[in-house]
Parts: sequence; C-alpha cells; structure tokens
Amino acid sequence: MMQKNTFTDYDELTPGSLRNHFLIAMPGLNDSSFAHTVTYICEHSDKGAMGVVINTATPMLLKEIFAQMDLNDVADQGEQIVMSGGPVQPERGFVLHSNETKWQSTLEVSPDISLTASRDIIAALAEGKGPKQCLITLGYAGWGEGQLEAEIAANSWLTVPADKEIIFNTPFEQRWTAAAQALGIDVNLIPLTAGHA
Repeated sequence: MMQKNTFTDYDELTPGSLRNHFLIAMPGLNDSSFAHTVTYICEHSDKGAMGVVINTATPMLLKEIFAQMDLNDVADQGEQIVMSGGPVQPERGFVLHSNETKWQSTLEVSPDISLTASRDIIAALAEGKGPKQCLITLGYAGWGEGQLEAEIAANSWLTVPADKEIIFNTPFEQRWTAAAQALGIDVNLIPLTAGHA
C-alpha cells in the first residue's frame, strides 16, 4: 500500500506560489470531494498544484494500515484516524509531518512541515520512532496547469498561509472554520453564491 513515491517533476516554484498555504473551500463549492474542506498545498508551480485535504476523515484507523503492512503497533499509535487526502490515487498513503527527520521519499514543504509517501515512516510510527506530529492521509488533490488559478478566480477557494497548529493540534471537524478564522472570516456566514460586480 505505501510505496516509494516520486512526487512531481515541477520546476522551481514561481513567485506567488501557494505552497505551504491552505485552500479553504467556499460554502458554495458543491464538488462532493471538496465541499467544506481545507487542503494543504504541498507543491504549486506553473505546471499545476498538489495538496492533501486535512479535514475529511475516512472510517479507517492507522492500526488497519499497520495490519496491512504486517507491522506491530509497538508505540500504540493505531487509534489515529486516517484522513481522506483527496480523490487522486486514494489507495496511496501520505504522511504530513513535522520536520525532525527525513525519510526515503520526503518532500520538504516548509521549514516546519514535510510530506512523505514511503513505507519507512509508517514502520517508524509503529515503532515509536516517527515524527512528533503527523497526519496520515489516503489520496491527494491535484490540479493541472492553470486549473487551480481558474478555480480561485471563480471564487471556489479562499487562500491563507498554512498554520501547523491547525494541521496537527486542531480537531479535524474544526479545521475548516479555524483556517477561515485566520483570515478573520466566519465561513458559516458567507452566502452560498458569490456575485461579481
């Protein structure tokens, strides 16, 4: 299930990149994969974008992944909820985590946060040798060239610099509201349809 991952062949990130930002779904976004979601953007360039949804739970717990990988949960981490990271490759696992250690397939997103998609980090979690803070997801969200920019222009998303407290220390049910509050916005008060002047 966890396999060595080559992320994307993106060139250097462009100015204005949304890497290390949250995409907050506007209330009127009706796409069933993204309604009321917060997506953490891990890569963004002129070729497209990639991120993981951080507030949609799956019915799976980490202990089920340990069992599939024949790992003993020595560190008693198995009750952690596995999140649905997005509709692309939902069978593939990703770990969003704090940056104390590098793993076999780690993408450093910011000085504080990395994304890893290799088996070794899951084995380390089972042994109690994993990162101090982590969020496990299955699947990811991806956008082709210009797609994300067009969706933002169409008022589908709010953007705000990411906050690791929201990723790692806020209950997942509260992350959508908490991320918008960083902009001083109560998303629950935004009308479902946005107009253009």
